[in-house]
Amino acid sequence: MIPVLDWSEAQTDRAAFTAKLGEAVRETGFFLLANPQVPQTLRDEVFALADRFFNQPRAEKAKLSILDTPHYRGWAQPGDESLDETRPEVDTKETFNIGYDLAPDDPRVIAGEAFRGVNRWPDIPGFADAMLAYYEACQAQASALLSVMAEDLGLDATHFDGLFTEPLSAMRLLHYPPASGADNEIGAGAHTDYGAITLLMTDGEPGLQVQPRGGDWTDVPQVPGAYVVNIGDCLMRWTNDIYVSTPHRVLPPKRQRRSVAFFCEANPDALVEALPGTGEPKYPPIRAADYLASRLEATYAPKESV
Repeated sequence: MIPVLDWSEAQTDRAAFTAKLGEAVRETGFFLLANPQVPQTLRDEVFALADRFFNQPRAEKAKLSILDTPHYRGWAQPGDESLDETRPEVDTKETFNIGYDLAPDDPRVIAGEAFRGVNRWPDIPGFADAMLAYYEACQAQASALLSVMAEDLGLDATHFDGLFTEPLSAMRLLHYPPASGADNEIGAGAHTDYGAITLLMTDGEPGLQVQPRGGDWTDVPQVPGAYVVNIGDCLMRWTNDIYVSTPHRVLPPKRQRRSVAFFCEANPDALVEALPGTGEPKYPPIRAADYLASRLEATYAPKESV
């Protein structure tokens, strides 16, 4: 149901890789990417530094609360988010969000543009450098996948290049505590992702499930060293529903679960509208920043306790 694609095949037999990718993104919208181009040493360093951050006292992490900034950067404690906006439960996970890096004196920061704030960093040596290196490496991997997807859609391989130069992409460190056994507990509620492509690195602890159209919840298999890759709502909209953005969730794990998600998003002013050759548009055009804002507002909306 969820195929394993080998990124090295994209270099040796691009046509075969493109065909496999095209089938995966049309069927479940999920696939596992073995042998990605992001170095394993960098991935290991990011996990180690994430552990150092999440192992800090709550009061220390709270100094970087995501609720203190309008730009969705910093720490979200358990309960701050609810990915399933139709349900009363809130997520038990905690996260740390990193965005496109800008200097405090950047004109967009000074002007207060949406999603154009500065990153907020803990006092952990090497943390910022490693996270920004990983952000750039994931953006490069996502851009390479978008090039393949453009070809799959009958477009030039460079079609998306100019639309992802200063992206809204976000990186999230995630930590899920072990299940407590409480009623209706959920690690991350059922949702679809908001952007173009998601690259997820996990520690191998089970919990992630997908629900293909008309099917039951299914566990995502574990392949050491592989990324879990899925299509987001923005790319589904861009492809006029040719590609599918599939609901997924994270069950409360038996042991702690750690993952790092990279959400590849377009430039703020990129116009999301039906791509050439995809048929009569099913959605009106919308700026990428406006679409993202509408989704994040629902995620962080206050809910009654349950």
